[in-house]
Amino acid sequence: MLFKSPSVFALLLLGLTACSQPDQIQRISGPAQGSTFTVSFWSEQDVDKGRLETQLKDEIDRIDVLMSNYRPDSVIEGFNAQQSGDPVEVGEELVQLVDIAKQISAYSDGCYDLTVKPYFELWGFRGDKLTKPSAEQIQALKQTIGLDKLSRVDNKSLAKQHTGLRVDVSSIAQGYTVGQLAKILDKAGIQNYLVEVGGELVSKGKKPESKAWRVAIEKPLPDSQKLQKIIMVQQDEPLSIMTSGTYRHFYDQDGVRYSHVLDARTGSPVSHATVSTTILIPDPTWGDAWSTAFLCMGSEQGLKVADELKLPVLFIDQQGADFIEKPSQALTEALASGKAFSFVE
Repeated sequence: MLFKSPSVFALLLLGLTACSQPDQIQRISGPAQGSTFTVSFWSEQDVDKGRLETQLKDEIDRIDVLMSNYRPDSVIEGFNAQQSGDPVEVGEELVQLVDIAKQISAYSDGCYDLTVKPYFELWGFRGDKLTKPSAEQIQALKQTIGLDKLSRVDNKSLAKQHTGLRVDVSSIAQGYTVGQLAKILDKAGIQNYLVEVGGELVSKGKKPESKAWRVAIEKPLPDSQKLQKIIMVQQDEPLSIMTSGTYRHFYDQDGVRYSHVLDARTGSPVSHATVSTTILIPDPTWGDAWSTAFLCMGSEQGLKVADELKLPVLFIDQQGADFIEKPSQALTEALASGKAFSFVE
């Protein structure tokens, strides 16, 4: 499972969101969840931009207090600190995210898992130097890993089956945040927007003059920002575009490259050739978690799951210096119809 960082994988083409009347598109941006957020929108109705900005930033702060694993006073860290199996009230939102993660984890055969953080720390990925653990060290932590050890008591409470269990929702929280910010825009009567948090985004409607929102998928190169694809959003309904990648987060040691993406089943970095995954679906919460899960699975396993569930997913595998695109069947069909979105090279 990937622990997200400030690096942006899905590159928002802000320079391309302008049109012949650029002042029609308004933007609100700022720091968010160790990265940044940007909301681009326009409306034929008058919008109190100052009030809207306050609402957006207040919601980001509220979610941070609830879900941040980097602040000890957050609700999720309070749960992690609990040293018993007693039920802990964490609120409906966190229980909902755990429910979603459990479903996706099951489809990934346990590769994707919100409790894998201790493995991540064991490998030293929080520091500047890789510390390759022994098989015995990995095995010793295994009893504290697994969503099967996390129980849903009711719609507001969770409980641990092992006191050492720790939950990290960073692989799904940004997508959830995107969805919450979009709800604020909807409530304000804004029907045309692009919301982005840390590279995870959702679009709705069109730019002025009925022009399509345009979003880029970054070429999976570690030391540069080049475009792999440009996505033109044709539909007016919400479309989330979520991309995860391994190409900026890895260690090279003794001739071996170790990815920051850990397989919860083995406690070790994944060894497949997939370096980037992008999913295009309506719900940003599910999209965020799925993009991480597919990156964990890799294209061989992931394409089977994507085809079974009819999910539009683009896998990019690296073979030497070449990048091989592997679309799911649903993505191929969606591109052929051209109704929801299209790709531009």
